[in-house]
Amino acid sequence: MGKYPNLVDIDADEYHKAARDGKYLSSHLLGDFRKAPRLYKRKMTGEIEPADSAALMLGRAVHTLVLEGRAKFDAEFMISDGPVNPKTGEPFGRTTKAYREWADAQKLPVVSGPDFSFMSKLQQAVWCHPVAGRLLEFGVSEKTLRTAYCGEMCQIRMDWFREDYEGRPVICDLKTCDSIDHFENDSWRFGYPHQMAFYREVFATGTDGTRPDCYLIAVEKKEPYRVAVYKLTDDLLDQCARQNEAAIDELHACRKTNVWPTRTEDLRILDV
Repeated sequence: MGKYPNLVDIDADEYHKAARDGKYLSSHLLGDFRKAPRLYKRKMTGEIEPADSAALMLGRAVHTLVLEGRAKFDAEFMISDGPVNPKTGEPFGRTTKAYREWADAQKLPVVSGPDFSFMSKLQQAVWCHPVAGRLLEFGVSEKTLRTAYCGEMCQIRMDWFREDYEGRPVICDLKTCDSIDHFENDSWRFGYPHQMAFYREVFATGTDGTRPDCYLIAVEKKEPYRVAVYKLTDDLLDQCARQNEAAIDELHACRKTNVWPTRTEDLRILDV
């Protein structure tokens, strides 16, 4: 697209499978390694199953509706509460055999009516926010870039990319959260700064060397669905990039030695 023809459309399932198969290092896998090399290793060998597919599907549905709109959502998802139990006149529960068999027979992933109503409120909240609305006014969603970075084939899948905003390219990532009040602390717990630093460096390496600005758009999952936009500073991203690069070097060393620590091997001191 435009100045960046190597940004491509790749199906989400294909993207995640390529990471699980070890073809490309993703930000989430690198985050697992930073937490515990053994966690990364066991995910790669299949000893730890992938995250719950239903939760991932709902997360993808939120991103599709908020960032790509209703037409794209309807092309990829089906809104339905499922079959009705003739004894009660109400839909079967989503954990029942009748519902699961019905859902498996559908061509598209199923989103319930209440879930869609909830997602629509998130969509409205994000687009009505003055800063988020400006950032998302132009751009494209779910673009993938693959390139070699720090001696490793890497891939990123950007929630939103904009070629120019205030003079620089921009990467935005949409996050749902329980509370804006706790989002800054939670962002460290979930590794968001390191994720965005990885995106920034892989993007720069795989394109023309320009480092984009990085934003997090956070929206609460409960009334009044508050939205906050955070711009990550260059100093913060530089620091996280150095830590990511050190982790990739350590990953290479773990592969050579086949030693995968948990990072909890040493004695810890608990004091007042």
